[in-house]
Amino acid sequence: MRLLALGGTEFVGRAVVEAALAEGWEVTLLHRGRHPAPQGARVLLGDRTAPDGLDALARAAAEGPGWDLVVDTWSGAPSVVRDSAELLAPHAGRYAYVSSRSVYGPPAVRGGDESAPVFAGDPDAGARSYPEDKRGGELAAARAFGEERTLWARAGLILGPWENVGRLPWWLTRIDRGGEVPAPGPRDLPLQYVDVRDLADWLLAAGRAGLHGAYDLVSPPGFTTMGELLDTCVAVTGSAAKLRWLTPEAVLAAGVVPWLELPVWIPPGTPDHTALHSSDVSKALAAGLRCRPVTETVRDTWAWLTTLPGRVAPQRPDRSVVGLPEEKEAALLGRG
Repeated sequence: MRLLALGGTEFVGRAVVEAALAEGWEVTLLHRGRHPAPQGARVLLGDRTAPDGLDALARAAAEGPGWDLVVDTWSGAPSVVRDSAELLAPHAGRYAYVSSRSVYGPPAVRGGDESAPVFAGDPDAGARSYPEDKRGGELAAARAFGEERTLWARAGLILGPWENVGRLPWWLTRIDRGGEVPAPGPRDLPLQYVDVRDLADWLLAAGRAGLHGAYDLVSPPGFTTMGELLDTCVAVTGSAAKLRWLTPEAVLAAGVVPWLELPVWIPPGTPDHTALHSSDVSKALAAGLRCRPVTETVRDTWAWLTTLPGRVAPQRPDRSVVGLPEEKEAALLGRG
């Protein structure tokens, strides 16, 4: 099998490339050269937002033999997906676009699945908002390849090694520092997420199987809880940190911004929690999605972090830096 990864050097793209290489795929990746590429892959350099950014890809496509599967993780302007997909349609078998469950519009419904209404999207648009951009990317891929050759992998919360958004890395590094750590409750707050490696494995298997259409890629409802996630962070770091569990009301009263300042956490009973942590993923599970235990995700993310200088995870420039400022933590714990 031959894979073309558009990106392939960070987080989801890197996980896909690493998994494909481990399975013996022939791997080509197109990237801007800002990060090292996994060893064993053929590398093409190009910035997809530049006028000549697809030139190297066009030459490789013309030379042949083409690719069985394209995986695209683009999160910006749908027009970038459009241009890549239109170029590749005659040279690749299938196009898997890593989208997001953010494409589903309000109101959030408990037990929602792939049939839920989505935001409007324009495949020819520039960057607008994240939900519109992802939906536009879906439409761009399908227009070029046709619905039978296009897969929309609508991921939920993604965690695991190589994370460049900072959610799980922030909790691990904060807990590793020790002391009293504010833990947003309740402890049994259900969470859904997907380990980036499980997402990558599923994408490759789906490509081999010829799956098409929309699939929500996230663990089953209640796969883990806020308590299990943070307890596991304490255990794998070997930290002497003490989690101080706080009610949602106390956290919000301190002016803490959910999801951003206390990553992963969203207050129970809110539309955002319903949207992110109560979805029906039976379609993906029936199509082979397997979710490794949270202990493995946390342990391996910590092992990766310890290999980085200062245990500082990479940060995507197009995403907000997450984490609780010290002054807010002090106020939350009643010391400020």
